[in-house]
Amino acid sequence: MKIGLYFGTFNPIHVGHLIIANHLAEYSDLDQVWMVVTPHNPHKQKNTLLDDYQRLHLVRLATEDYPKIKPSDIEFKLSQPNYTVNTLAHLKDNYSQHEFSLIMGEDNLKSLHKWKNYEYILENHDIYIYPRVSEEVDNYELIDQTRIHKIDAPIVEISSTFIRENIKNKNIRPLLSEKVWEYLDHNNFYKK
Repeated sequence: MKIGLYFGTFNPIHVGHLIIANHLAEYSDLDQVWMVVTPHNPHKQKNTLLDDYQRLHLVRLATEDYPKIKPSDIEFKLSQPNYTVNTLAHLKDNYSQHEFSLIMGEDNLKSLHKWKNYEYILENHDIYIYPRVSEEVDNYELIDQTRIHKIDAPIVEISSTFIRENIKNKNIRPLLSEKVWEYLDHNNFYKK
């Protein structure tokens, strides 16, 4: 199987994440998309970041009706700080029957050359790039690589930051799947 890895903190997961993941699962050569929940970085402030397993639970709730989209806690089991190249090596060792690709926004492509062992990633893994508003990719060196695929996916400008900042005072319910909204509301997450 060809699996696309969509990394993120998903704090919280919202409909924009699902639109992109579903588009790639349905309209590319990927068989599945794994939503890889990134664990908390101990060197970053955690004041608005939900616990790793709470965020994983939200991803499970959001994706349970999408058979081609799977939640993944693979990085929870790896030593920190974690690098994408290490995660890919771990997956190759443990799931050798699958071929793994990366999913990222155009904005991340700009900094790919700063990633640990990015050359190895480019040589061994396809990268699917989804568009962002007003993000012109100026790293044409990378965009011309045969393993980089620009996807004509819907442009979605919803951010988890926007949701966290507005959940107390505004109706942001349409930006979340119903189950995610109910779980956040029931637990008063981000409202304190």
